[in-house]
Amino acid sequence: MNDFEYVNPVKVLFGKGKIAKINDEVPAAARVLITYGGGSIKKNGVYEQVISNLPGRKVFEFGGIEANPHYETLMKAAEIVRRENVDFILAVGGGSVLDGTKFIAAAAKYEGGDPWDIFTKQAPVQGVVPFGTVLTLPATGSEMNPVAVITRASTSEKLPSPIAHPKFSVIDPETTYSLPARQVSNGIVDAFAHVLEQYLTYPVNAPLQDRIAESILQTLVEIAPACLEDPPNYDARASLCWCATLALNGLIAQGVPQDWSTHMIGHEMTAISGLDHAQTLAIAYPGTLAACRKNKHAKLLQYGERIWNIHEGSEEQRIDKAIDATRSFFEGVGVKSHLKEYNLEPEIAHTIAKRLDDRGWNHLGERQDIGPEKVEEILSYSY
Repeated sequence: MNDFEYVNPVKVLFGKGKIAKINDEVPAAARVLITYGGGSIKKNGVYEQVISNLPGRKVFEFGGIEANPHYETLMKAAEIVRRENVDFILAVGGGSVLDGTKFIAAAAKYEGGDPWDIFTKQAPVQGVVPFGTVLTLPATGSEMNPVAVITRASTSEKLPSPIAHPKFSVIDPETTYSLPARQVSNGIVDAFAHVLEQYLTYPVNAPLQDRIAESILQTLVEIAPACLEDPPNYDARASLCWCATLALNGLIAQGVPQDWSTHMIGHEMTAISGLDHAQTLAIAYPGTLAACRKNKHAKLLQYGERIWNIHEGSEEQRIDKAIDATRSFFEGVGVKSHLKEYNLEPEIAHTIAKRLDDRGWNHLGERQDIGPEKVEEILSYSY
């Protein structure tokens, strides 16, 4: 196991009715900005719950944060924070709203330049407005990690950067009941792929991390049908919420190598085509496993055995079956995994490889050996 240092300061309030707890967590005299997306929280009762549990605070609102939150939109919210002296932000929504709010919190405190430099030049975060979250879509783990992924529409860029952890996060599985099936499917794929990025690399004698990662994968496989076929199944939705949080709160990443090449490819694909993040992962991940099977050989065999119960055949045959099982799982929960199914031409592979290379991201993967040619090879498996 590799050495590590790990801190996660987020207070998690999990379960039915926990939105009421925000009254205890948000300072009583705070000037609060509520951020949200397309407005579904005003249809499913979540908005009313939030407002009723912020008595005595001056409350402002900012809606319309996109599914891939746009820098241009978020800067408008940052201006509200400055103008109205907002001193606490409450993100109510899924990962995009939470990611966008992290950026708003940092942009409002950024002086002497463009806050986009945090993403393009690794400029230090100069401070953040304190913020909390009310999660309504389990997928990204943003409720318990510091990372934001932001799109700048004017330059067709989608980039990640660590910014800050929330002060607290409310996770009430009942808020997910009204989600469209597409968003639930995306959430399952997103969480599954997050685990794979930290698990399917190479062995470093970290059996506990492996077992925790495998338990998340096994649980997602087990609960996926109920999550999709029985939306008000509290137990299934609770497990999905917690799986998605644990998949990317940093726990399973400690002491082990990580990949993340699939995510970098996926971000570029979204920036170009507008596909959902999970859709890009479903397209690229089987190809990553196929193109990098030599480096991932031992862990692919372990993954096939422990997650998909694959024991028969030669090692190469078992790896093939594990890769096929991964693609079948994505498609089985309703997320297509081939470029042509999204009306994307094979040429997009070269475009993505060049964009990554131009950005200097030509040493991706757990061994930093994935360059432009390998990116094209990865996507060739998904034509």
